[in-house]
Amino acid sequence: MSQILCSLVVRQPAGKDVVFLLDGSDGTRSGFPAMRDFVQRVVETLSVDDNKDRVSVVQYSRDAQVQFYLNTYMTKGQILDSVRGLRHKGGRPLNTGAALQHLRDNIFTASAGSRRLEGVPQVLVLLAGGKSFDSVDAPASALKQLGVLTFAIGTRGSDSRELQTISHDPSSALSVSEFTDLPNVQQQLLSSVETVVIDVTPESPTVLVDTAKKDIVFLLDGSDGTRNGFPAMRDFVERVVEKLSVGENRDRVSVVQYSRDAEVQFYLNTYNKREDVVDSVRGLRHRGGRPLNTGAALQYVRDNVFTNSSGSRRLQGVPQMLVLLTGGRSADSVDAPASALKQQGVFVIGIGTRTSDSRELQKISHEPSYALSVSEFTDLPNVQEQLSSVMSTVLVRATPMTPTVTVVRQPAGKDVVFLLDGSDGTRSGFPAMRDFVQRVVETLSVDDNKDRVSVVQYSRDAQVQFYLNTYMTKGQILDSVRGLRHKGGRPLNTGAALQHLRDNIFTASAGSRRLEGVPQVLVLLAGGKSFDSVDAPASALKQLGVLTFAIGTRGSDSRELQTISHDPSSALSVSEFTDLPNVQQQLLSSVETVVIDVTPESPTVLVDTAKKDIVFLLDGSDGTRNGFPAMRDFVERVVEKLSVGENRDRVSVVQYSRDAEVQFYLNTYNKREDVVDSVRGLRHRGGRPLNTGAALQYVRDNVFTNSSGSRRLQGVPQMLVLLTGGRSADSVDAPASALKQQGVFVIGIGTRTSDSRELQKISHEPSYALSVSEFTDLPNVQEQLSSVMSTVLVRATPMTPTVTVVRQPAGKDVVFLLDGSDGTRSGFPAMRDFVQRVVETLSVDDNKDRVSVVQYSRDAQVQFYLNTYMTKGQILDSVRGLRHKGGRPLNTGAALQHLRDNIFTASAGSRRLEGVPQVLVLLAGGKSFDSVDAPASALKQLGVLTFAIGTRGSDSRELQTISHDPSSALSVSEFTDLPNVQQQLLSSVETVVIDVTPESPTVLVDTAKKDIVFLLDGSDGTRNGFPAMRDFVERVVEKLSVGENRDRVSVVQYSRDAEVQFYLNTYNKREDVVDSVRGLRHRGGRPLNTGAALQYVRDNVFTNSSGSRRLQGVPQMLVLLTGGRSADSVDAPASALKQQGVFVIGIGTRTSDSRELQKISHEPSYALSVSEFTDLPNVQEQLSSVMSTVLVRATPMTPTVTVVRQPAGKDVVFLLDGSDGTRSGFPAMRDFVQRVVETLSVDDNKDRISVVQYSRDAQVQFYLNTYMTKGQILDSVRGLRHKGGRPLNTGAALQHLRDNIFTASAGSRRREGVPQVLVLLTAGKSFDSVDAPASALKQLGVLTFAIGTRGSDSRELQTISHDPSSALSVSQFTDLPSVQQQLLSSLEAVVFKILTESPAVPGMFSTTACI
Repeated sequence: MSQILCSLVVRQPAGKDVVFLLDGSDGTRSGFPAMRDFVQRVVETLSVDDNKDRVSVVQYSRDAQVQFYLNTYMTKGQILDSVRGLRHKGGRPLNTGAALQHLRDNIFTASAGSRRLEGVPQVLVLLAGGKSFDSVDAPASALKQLGVLTFAIGTRGSDSRELQTISHDPSSALSVSEFTDLPNVQQQLLSSVETVVIDVTPESPTVLVDTAKKDIVFLLDGSDGTRNGFPAMRDFVERVVEKLSVGENRDRVSVVQYSRDAEVQFYLNTYNKREDVVDSVRGLRHRGGRPLNTGAALQYVRDNVFTNSSGSRRLQGVPQMLVLLTGGRSADSVDAPASALKQQGVFVIGIGTRTSDSRELQKISHEPSYALSVSEFTDLPNVQEQLSSVMSTVLVRATPMTPTVTVVRQPAGKDVVFLLDGSDGTRSGFPAMRDFVQRVVETLSVDDNKDRVSVVQYSRDAQVQFYLNTYMTKGQILDSVRGLRHKGGRPLNTGAALQHLRDNIFTASAGSRRLEGVPQVLVLLAGGKSFDSVDAPASALKQLGVLTFAIGTRGSDSRELQTISHDPSSALSVSEFTDLPNVQQQLLSSVETVVIDVTPESPTVLVDTAKKDIVFLLDGSDGTRNGFPAMRDFVERVVEKLSVGENRDRVSVVQYSRDAEVQFYLNTYNKREDVVDSVRGLRHRGGRPLNTGAALQYVRDNVFTNSSGSRRLQGVPQMLVLLTGGRSADSVDAPASALKQQGVFVIGIGTRTSDSRELQKISHEPSYALSVSEFTDLPNVQEQLSSVMSTVLVRATPMTPTVTVVRQPAGKDVVFLLDGSDGTRSGFPAMRDFVQRVVETLSVDDNKDRVSVVQYSRDAQVQFYLNTYMTKGQILDSVRGLRHKGGRPLNTGAALQHLRDNIFTASAGSRRLEGVPQVLVLLAGGKSFDSVDAPASALKQLGVLTFAIGTRGSDSRELQTISHDPSSALSVSEFTDLPNVQQQLLSSVETVVIDVTPESPTVLVDTAKKDIVFLLDGSDGTRNGFPAMRDFVERVVEKLSVGENRDRVSVVQYSRDAEVQFYLNTYNKREDVVDSVRGLRHRGGRPLNTGAALQYVRDNVFTNSSGSRRLQGVPQMLVLLTGGRSADSVDAPASALKQQGVFVIGIGTRTSDSRELQKISHEPSYALSVSEFTDLPNVQEQLSSVMSTVLVRATPMTPTVTVVRQPAGKDVVFLLDGSDGTRSGFPAMRDFVQRVVETLSVDDNKDRISVVQYSRDAQVQFYLNTYMTKGQILDSVRGLRHKGGRPLNTGAALQHLRDNIFTASAGSRRREGVPQVLVLLTAGKSFDSVDAPASALKQLGVLTFAIGTRGSDSRELQTISHDPSSALSVSQFTDLPSVQQQLLSSLEAVVFKILTESPAVPGMFSTTACI
């Protein structure tokens, strides 16, 4: 275990990841044994057992077949066993190119065990006996770009030139006469590998993975061919969803249906309750249509569903899954979209029928084994178990890929994309186009990496010939261009092709260097008029900064070419494509001219009241059919008054009913007449119900965004004009609040059938809610609307409130949880009145107290959050309007858990982390249907003070369990008697709130010293202000007492990524620190990724090895100086720093986002502000004051670290086989657990216990922190009931323990150095694989003892156990007493060994302790 702990701090010993790719085609049958022997001998030389080297073997012929991954086996013995058992694959032809591509996409990835992102050298050894049937150029190039060191070994049947192309260096291509001669080159190979591995240097980004939740998208084939099978698909999705834990902070689900194109049924953020998802799935209707374009659908979900605005949490590290159900072969190519999804880290599981193409499914799936198959869709239940198993595997392996980016400025150059019309009409002219592209490429500077080139051909859809990063030499590009074949097809969809370029070619992953400021050039050669509209895609490319030159023939539309070109004068024309040489010089000169003009964008963030972004949100539901023409006319009249233009006013229109649909975006049109024309053409949509809340959320996430044309970040006022004719079927509270927080000014206009209170709630302020009798009366409020809009413009200023450093007055956060089940219908008015009376006594208006109300029955429904209302009047209005929820059963446990996860959080307005007391008042009228033990315990650990009030129908013992103290459980006969306990409740709340003091673990704080890190914004926007930042840091350091045992200082500078200038342990003299600060140079770069920088300092600077003394109790401080808003999210990294006990002080300028700074800072009052960086001296005193406060309050919130030895103890988890086969033996298991528990020291908090039962899935009986006394544990064990079920998935259960039990939140003290013990009792062989989960537990340092019966697999038990000798066996479970003493002795021995080996301070892993 000490070895595992050391890996946290000490650099991994040098090692490598070695992949063997073996030719298993028909031609190598006789030579295969010699290949196998060669692999064995090479593996013998590697250092696998100490986790230096990892090995994978892949065999291929027509396609690739993985024998095992880099993370399948962790011992040399296991690898050698597997290699010895290899069987020749057979098959033809020999597709070496496809196999290399497969390795790139599926083997050299973090999820497959590759440590490339940690800087570990990647080595590929190819053994090939023939020439490849397909091209190896692009895949070989892609592997080289990935940094893979390839050694190709061939025989006399191979092509030596091909081997040299594949090898990372021509000299690394080796050759033998036959495979039996491989021993002759073994030493040469090993020496070469050794040499190159020494040269490799590491990259190491930070990757966060959250395996406790996932985002799942179902992509359903809705084409004509699946009409009969669609009901079975729908049922299958419903059954899978039923097993998920759906919730905003748990699993999220989306469904997309497709045929010719894709249509979203609902997004990942549409529903956050399982029943809502299930209802929506049940209501799905088959779409129909043809052809089946699976490639386009995959691309669509990548670009539109796996995105932040659609609810994807990919950037927060949440695993992304796509489940594809398809009944046919795709009419378009799936290669590029499938590869793009894999590169984005999406795990695709493809399920097909007998009419599907199995190879296509394997290509689409994350790896071939993830492609599942059924005969008909009605057989889907047969693969449900298999799907669950694959999904579990995905969760274990999920690690987002975040490539390392260097900040060296690229030499001046350009990225040039050629878009060629390959439709039926250009067949004869295509050779002339091809020659033209060749001649232009000849003039470019490719070989010195200045210029990059991509070619795309299109007709009905676009087909990428090669990307900007496919070829790095001019020779390769010219070879590829010469080989271009005419595509054919119709119609000519130029609009779709331009959109494809925007989404898939002008992107960093496709090799575009746009974000680094390299000019982007597009050359279009088109021979006809587009069948679809080019307006929006052309506009989108211009906004991206792409310089487009359109060249057409006499068959083209000259106006269309001018629209597409970045400037009308850039549209060129020839009679035929054979005349292209006549315009070549003109094109080259134009390109040269514009490229010189391109300069990096630098937005001014001053509020420009001369322009605004206006979105009209129109109620298009069934109820407004008659009034819709009047709405349309009203919008037209308002637009007529605007000054529409790209740099003036922008307009968007969205129509909604059940869901929202954008009619056009803010950046679709930049002329008033185009907007008016589009408005006149609006058609009423229809539909119900009227979901105004969802529509508000939709416009916030999809329309008021940079990509949709919003200029919010440049300070342009944002307005939303809502026209609605009814009351919303869903809640508008949270979306309306979110729009206000984003700074959008909402003006709500309703009719007599609207809800005026709802409109006032939605509007920016109540006076902005306007009303008419009918929509035909809208002209009467036009003047009023203009007046409101003028007011908004005067008031619109960037949201940077002045932050003073005065401490918030003492207050509390009070949450009311109300039983809204069927049984409380008559008593609900009394509950409502009680809440009103209690709220009347609180101090809300001066921001001391905050209030939230949640109602629950089967599930919880938030009425409003702690930060929804800031005045007592608003809260009372909302409480008076509460309606009884209804429903059953009464799940109090689930409701308490919901509060813990969703209400007592900073994002919901809880000020718990700022030390404000958290109070929960529960009103319950019955006994809970589910268990309240674990959720109640979790709330207590969070420090929530719970007061439970019940009636005679409640269970008094349950109320006492829920309450933070048994005496806080109150009781009345009926809810109408609540006034009788009101005073008692208020007195009790007052008493406990006075007692609440910030938690202070036994960490000794040394206020005589501190560790201070300065994080400086070095982006392009701070070039002028950087000297002032540098001077400020110098003045602060001058006041410190720098020394090894006094203050320590580090400086980090960041823009797109972070760079350490010096660490906390680099200097131990003040003058050295000052000298280094004076020498700081501004770094430059964009965008400004503050979130990534905060994560970087947490993971790389506030660490033991970098000089942080956090674990010794020394206060940790981070001073952030930033001049802009972050391009990425700061939420998770800021929260992670707070949890690590780092006190963050954020200092921004007027161009910073003050709300973001407050979120980052330890508490809002620690966010300081200046106008310019030159004003920093004005806050120096304020900073010193905050730092002094921090020193007084500093108490790191992580493990209790005293230098006294923790009393020896352990965390013991029992995992019990509860499958159908153990029904008769279960009482004996239960007795065994009781007897072992009797021997443990629970009551003095030395030992902690958890019990989990499993069969098909795992079910937690209680966590390590559920019970704190031996009596409670024994009571719970005695009450265990056999679970039942099959099959027996031991692998999944072990994984569940790793992810959910051996964690700090579940009570594990692993990070404090307490030994972790697992005792498994199992009676059969696992249905799923135990290898990866067992290995994961060992890496975590868990000591596993597996005890089986005669029905178990002894080899499996040894694999699971932390040591083979720890696997015990009995004939029946009734014989367990015979091994009890043996288990206890073994346990004692290993625990003693760990304690004697571990460092003196638990959790403190110094480098010396590990040597």
